[in-house]
Amino acid sequence: MSGSAWLNISSPTAAMMRSAGPRALRTAGRQRLTPGWLMVARPSLSAVSAVSMVSRLSSNTHNHNHNQTRSLSTTATCRQNKLPEYDFDWTVDEPERQWSTPLAKQLAQAIQATGPVPLASYMRMCLTSDLGGYYSGALEEGRDQFGLKGDFVTSPEISQVFGELMGVWFVTEWIAQGRPSQGVELIEVGPGRGTLMDDMLRTIQSFPAMARSVDAIYMVEASPELRVAQKKLLCEEDAPMTESKVGYHSICKYTSLPIVWTETIKSIPVSPEKMPLIVAHEFFDALPIHAFQCVHVPATQSATPSAADQSSPSSRTSQPTLQWREMLVSPTPPDSTHVSLGTPRSQSHDTPPPDFQLTLAKAPTRHSLYLPESSARYRAIKKQTGPGALLEICPDAALYAADFAARIGGSAQHPKAKPSGAALILDYGPGDGTVPTNSLRGIRRHRRVSPFAEPGLTDLSADVDFAAIAEVAMRASEGIEVHGPVDQGTFLQVMGIRERAEMLIKVAAAAAAKGQREQGDEQAAAVVKDPAEVVHKAWKRLVDQGPGGMGKVYKVMSILPENEGKRRPVGFGGDVVA
Repeated sequence: MSGSAWLNISSPTAAMMRSAGPRALRTAGRQRLTPGWLMVARPSLSAVSAVSMVSRLSSNTHNHNHNQTRSLSTTATCRQNKLPEYDFDWTVDEPERQWSTPLAKQLAQAIQATGPVPLASYMRMCLTSDLGGYYSGALEEGRDQFGLKGDFVTSPEISQVFGELMGVWFVTEWIAQGRPSQGVELIEVGPGRGTLMDDMLRTIQSFPAMARSVDAIYMVEASPELRVAQKKLLCEEDAPMTESKVGYHSICKYTSLPIVWTETIKSIPVSPEKMPLIVAHEFFDALPIHAFQCVHVPATQSATPSAADQSSPSSRTSQPTLQWREMLVSPTPPDSTHVSLGTPRSQSHDTPPPDFQLTLAKAPTRHSLYLPESSARYRAIKKQTGPGALLEICPDAALYAADFAARIGGSAQHPKAKPSGAALILDYGPGDGTVPTNSLRGIRRHRRVSPFAEPGLTDLSADVDFAAIAEVAMRASEGIEVHGPVDQGTFLQVMGIRERAEMLIKVAAAAAAKGQREQGDEQAAAVVKDPAEVVHKAWKRLVDQGPGGMGKVYKVMSILPENEGKRRPVGFGGDVVA
């Protein structure tokens, strides 16, 4: 997930916005979200109760892969002086052109038939297409997306402590909401290899009363390959997986409870009697985005159009006006090179030139007419910044946020007499309420690459608009409230990451001393000591709040039942409720 060389902004205002991107990430701890619809809580420095709960966990260590985290640069560079404009007469290159992947060829053929496509359509095809999508079988055999052999590593893969603390957080919410004896549902969207859910389930077993209250476990996963990987980790090796109208089923190795895999959260039944506990870790960043630029449109006609005027009604104006134009994806010119496309040198090593580029629609699209007008935040940017203003909007994120809120707090379609449940969202993006811009990233084998190179083999993601998630959630249900976002480093330290890591380090040190006594081999003892150093470096990495550090760049947000401000959750200014 890296910066890209595909967006060309020439106006001074747009350039200023572009340069503000990394600063927005580095200062994301400042809370400037609009009062009234988003509850922002200052994290508490006290975590005695949470830490005491952490002490109940097993002292066993569980190894995960260690590697670089996803690159989080948001700087886009200019390819020409301005974005090319699409006049709806464009045709693709000659048939003999060689595309970098089969998916790239398919995309080019689709564009030949329909014209340039929205960025969201491009992202969706690249990530989930049946023909070589990134999460649907495009990678080489024997290599997955995660870990040392993959393209990136996530927090659960860095340290078992991360998943353990997520489990502890949900235990604190279960306690605060009355310790129900049944009806609890554990739901994870975008579970990756299942590492986070595995650590959470193992942790919850340390709290038997809550473990008994769980009725079912749901995994929302569209990739058949990842579903198999999750099943192998969460179930017994020989446990069968059966299929039904809802999804795929197997049995959890910890609890003998059913685990159900669905392709969408809409397939999970909604019941007012259930208490959904939902976790979304690095899920929203992979959802497709639409990108827009504000342009000045001069007067194109008289107040009364003539009968001969064949232009689209949405593009006619008798007065100069500001309008949003959508950024569309089209193929690059044939025989393009990294030099001709202006690809940064850091993104051009050992990768072919990008197959595609962004173009600016000459006329409004259905998305540009609706999405930028769907929030007062977007309308204010148009008014305050004017021509050159940029927006990234993720409609899919709004759908998931509304679903989370409705399950927890109820809605007109699914009333809930007593709101219950919790959602925990962990991802990266501005934490100060600003709207993401220029944030589309491509990453392959732990390196930044163009998001338009080798479609299907390159991971794509974009910054998460936490303020938009909160706004949609609050609008979807009157029975919920939103806390955060707060920095991941602050959240984890309040949850007791230092204390839990120190416990594991002591166990590793004791094992090393025992090995030295029994073997009398200093070299063997040194090998045993290594896990202690690994644990120390891992937890420090997760809370690092320096520039670009995971503890600063990653944010945490929660959605809870509305309680009139009487209680804040652990990690967001509150403590464990007895």
